[in-house]
Amino acid sequence: MGMIFRAKANKALDRAEDPRETLDYSYQKQLELLQKVRRGVADVATSRKRLELQLNQLQSQSGKLEDQGRKALALGREDLAREALSRRAALQQQVTDLETQHSTLQGEEEKLTLAAQRLQAKVDAFRTKKETIKATYTAAQAQTRIGEAFSGISEEMGDVGLAIQRAEDKTAQLQARAGAIDELLASGALDDQSGMHKDDIQAELDRLSGGTDVELELQRMKAELAGGTSGGQQAIEGGSTEEQSRQQPQDTPRFDKQ
Repeated sequence: MGMIFRAKANKALDRAEDPRETLDYSYQKQLELLQKVRRGVADVATSRKRLELQLNQLQSQSGKLEDQGRKALALGREDLAREALSRRAALQQQVTDLETQHSTLQGEEEKLTLAAQRLQAKVDAFRTKKETIKATYTAAQAQTRIGEAFSGISEEMGDVGLAIQRAEDKTAQLQARAGAIDELLASGALDDQSGMHKDDIQAELDRLSGGTDVELELQRMKAELAGGTSGGQQAIEGGSTEEQSRQQPQDTPRFDKQ
């Protein structure tokens, strides 16, 4: 179980890992290490400088005691001269120890300075290599995505292809269903509730019935037209006789007056 868990965790980490982020993280760690080395060089240089100040003070005191011993000896105070020289000897021992420490610190400072310079050169080279690798990885990633898009094997294009395939399948299914319904309605296997669809036999019967009604209507209209023509001629003749009879009485009185 532990091996399976570690394997799956390693696979998940490998999938989530971005080499560019890893390189940036490594570069950041190197910069932090370089900063620590530089801080160490500064600390060693500070300690060396402090020792130099102490050496200068001890050497100054040693020189002062030597002068005091000479003056005491010149005044006949041999005891004071001896005490001054004893103190000067103790200071000289301290000066010797500090000079040894100073030499050690100076050597360490030189080593750290050289290490910092080498580390700086290594960090600069790593930064250049890092940027080159990142640019190459980005170009390869873009090229891979373009190739996957052209070949249709990328996840995005795969989803688009599946959507198109589903749309085509649904369209074909609807077309097949519509064709099947039309065939069933035409054969009479399904009743058309709207009354708009009719089978071939019903359509032929309706056509014959409609043709008969048209013929009957045509005959009726011909009969009406024939009867209307004779009645109209009689009305015209009767109208002429009445007009003559109306005009004759008007002319007669005109002759009587003459």
